[in-house]
Amino acid sequence: MRHNKKFNHLSRTASHRHAMLANMAISLIMHKRITTTLAKAKALKKYVEPMITKSKNDTTNSRRVVFSYLQNKYAVTELFKEISVKVADRPGGYTRIIKTGFRPDDNAQMCFIELVDYDENMAKTATKKTRTRRSKKSAAKAEEAAPAVADTAAAETAAPATDAPVAETSTEEAAKSE
Repeated sequence: MRHNKKFNHLSRTASHRHAMLANMAISLIMHKRITTTLAKAKALKKYVEPMITKSKNDTTNSRRVVFSYLQNKYAVTELFKEISVKVADRPGGYTRIIKTGFRPDDNAQMCFIELVDYDENMAKTATKKTRTRRSKKSAAKAEEAAPAVADTAAAETAAPATDAPVAETSTEEAAKSE
């Protein structure tokens, strides 16, 4: 019986599974988003989130523990320098899984897994939209204002033409005074 054995083996041996999850974790850390199957993404989430939590405490021991899982010094550096700073105030839930449908050839459920703080589209800094009200009165006011704007634009274009001779006379007067 397999009571309370909830770990998904992903139809792989233990060494193959560990290598695959390490490679996927490195890709996730370096690229911030990867596309994979839903089962692999769920397994990766359980694999990578404790490492991100460990990276919040930047000590030699925590770096060595994370390196023992990843075996990639560039990914470890990226995790401790950039990602841990960005998720410092987050208590957990560093990744997000979004389902994208089914793969055509074998009908496997696909998704992408991403680091939460790196997606600008899902950021909570939503701006409030200004509401515009359109009525017959505002349309009539806009038509009345349009000829007035056109008249002022014509007056502005005509004004520089009248200023040009004045500027010439002032330069002639300055030359005569010398």
